[in-house]
Amino acid sequence: MLTLGLIINPLAGIGGAVGLKGSDGADTVAKALALGAEKRAVLRTQQALEVFRHLDGFQLLTCAGEMGQQLAEQLNLPYQLINPPAACSSSTTLSDSTTAAHTRQAAQKMVAEGVDLLLFAGGDGTARDVCASVPESTLVLGIPAGVKIHSGVFGVTPTAAGEVVKRLLEGQLVDVSEAEVRDLDEDAFRQGQVRARQFGELRVPCEGHFVQAVKQGGIEDESLSVADIAAWVVEEMEDDCLYFIGSGKTTRAVSDELGVDSTLLGVDAVLNGQLLAADINEAGIWALLEQHDQAQAILSVMGGQGHILGRGNQQFSPRVLETLGRENIHLISTKSKLSSLDGRPLIIDSGDPELDKCWAGVMEVITGYRDRVVYPVQ
Repeated sequence: MLTLGLIINPLAGIGGAVGLKGSDGADTVAKALALGAEKRAVLRTQQALEVFRHLDGFQLLTCAGEMGQQLAEQLNLPYQLINPPAACSSSTTLSDSTTAAHTRQAAQKMVAEGVDLLLFAGGDGTARDVCASVPESTLVLGIPAGVKIHSGVFGVTPTAAGEVVKRLLEGQLVDVSEAEVRDLDEDAFRQGQVRARQFGELRVPCEGHFVQAVKQGGIEDESLSVADIAAWVVEEMEDDCLYFIGSGKTTRAVSDELGVDSTLLGVDAVLNGQLLAADINEAGIWALLEQHDQAQAILSVMGGQGHILGRGNQQFSPRVLETLGRENIHLISTKSKLSSLDGRPLIIDSGDPELDKCWAGVMEVITGYRDRVVYPVQ
């Protein structure tokens, strides 16, 4: 019988769709809730558990309330609560008071109980808490539910994390590797500055393309290629069409070519070559979509991981994406960034598995001036 520890940070990723670029701190959580943010971490955990819930040979060791118990009961999965459940004692108001200390206490208790694999749902902050609480020998796997995920300890999607567990339960050979835990300074992040550093390593089960690479933080010397991409994108822009320009250095080159100020780590709206709105959240995007008949989005590929949706751009929610339509999403990337993926597909992790499945296949990627390639997407 495999004992899986399960810790859900119910507030993970709550700041993403409302454009707060993080979820750390009580003030950020309060602001996100005031803006109408929805808790998504439990749902993303469910997506992972659905992959292997039908198999025998495991039980969950989890926390009370939204930190695990509610989902286990909902899915009719065998579980035990950590005892004493000091870190997770409330089943009704737990999520409003959950802190990093709760995650750390829960992780420590689960290790003491002898879990075979510790699953946790959260972002880089949650990964840091787990890393600080368990010995190096502990086998850990993250279910991605945060806004910013630079660490290499997460499945590339919730479903992919579930696939790794499924292979373990089926007795298949699964490699184990050391993966970095990295995190950003959220205050600097909101000011457009990327300051990431390593906080340690965790032992992670890995299989094929199910576990993500550490996000590349370096700056490539590819200015000519990026300039060519931006020149063609701007040349092809249509009059009276609203454009949403996503986050990243490559997309920023498009704004530079237009001569408008840009938000490095946010989403901007441009109309007829003029900045219409800067650093807008999901609600802001939706409001603009309701006002304009034509709209398109320009997104870049995340180096090292291959994500095009679901990492740092959760402002593009499932309803936004469905309204825009797949044909109005324009991907841009240098060829070297695509080559660095070693054939791994681009990844859509919108939060809606059905949308992700419908949008899978191949997509065109603009890689230079009048130069583009087709690339697989999953």
